[in-house]
Parts: sequence; structure tokens; C-alpha cells
Amino acid sequence: MGQSEEKSALRTRYRHERNERYMEHSFQFLATSPEISQAKIIASYMSYGDEPDTSSLNTALIKAGKILLLPRINGDQLDWVKWDGSKSSLIAKKKILEPAGDVFQDLATIDVVIVPALRIDRSGYRLGQGGGYYDRALPKLRAWSIGLIHPDEISSEDLPRQEWDQPLNAAATPDLVLRFRR
Repeated sequence: MGQSEEKSALRTRYRHERNERYMEHSFQFLATSPEISQAKIIASYMSYGDEPDTSSLNTALIKAGKILLLPRINGDQLDWVKWDGSKSSLIAKKKILEPAGDVFQDLATIDVVIVPALRIDRSGYRLGQGGGYYDRALPKLRAWSIGLIHPDEISSEDLPRQEWDQPLNAAATPDLVLRFRR
């Protein structure tokens, strides 16, 4: 089985496992982590389905005076758009809510990027949904990167990876931040 087929099979398995065990958790505690509390500009995302819920974290970041950016798909890339917390400025694209507004241009000023993941291994490599958007976006950012996962979604075995896969700096469960050496 090639890397792509192996990743696809794992995605199917991990989605099923997540769906079977899903419990809603808050990730709001991350707002007080050193990397995030010191950041000025944070790129996050709007979770959907049984992904780790980002709503309370995003709200806490805005209330703390952070500039919060959300992704918007543009072809095969992600654009980042400033979001003020207003639900009326979000547009539904299939299952995903994306922000309306102007594209944030100064990517070098983004301090932290919060990334969705199905699993993260102990080297910081993630298995995402398969679109490759974050693996294309992360090299353009100098930001500290953290993936959100549910409890038990840290893999003790290396996940399959390809040359374009980008490792994260950290992973977060609802009660733990695991920082990887970089």
C-alpha cells in the first residue's frame, strides 16, 4: 500500500473512531498558554462536526484583544481573513464556515496558527482531512503551530508522511499541550 492509500485508509478509520467517541470539550484553556497569551495575531479555524470545538477558544482570543484570522479556501490555497466574532460575517461553504472580508496580507506577522487534525504523532506530524491546505499554508507562515485533537488522538506510532507534510510545534487535547522539539 502506498503512502496516499495508507493515509486515506487511516483517515476513514480515524473519522469512524472520532465519531464513535466524540465528546464536546472546550479548548479555551489554550488562551492562557505562554505561546498564545504572548501572541498578537492568531490564525485559527471554525470547527465543524466532531472536530475539536474552537468556538469558545476563538471567542476568548477575541475578548483578550487578539487579532483573530480565519481561513478561506482560494483554489488550492488558504487565504486568511480577520474575524471580529460576528456570526453574520461567516459564509457557509459546504460544511465549513468561512469569513467574508479582505484577505490579510502580512503573513509574517502571524504569531500562532491553530490547525485541525485527525491524529498527531509524537514527532508533530498530523493527519488532516486530506486536502493538503495546511501543508501548503504552514511553510508560508513563521508562526508557532499547534494542532487540536481529542483525547487519545496522539499516535504512539509514526503516521505515514510524504515530503510535503509539515510538522507542528505542538498538539493540544482538552487538558494537555504537548510541545515537540524543533
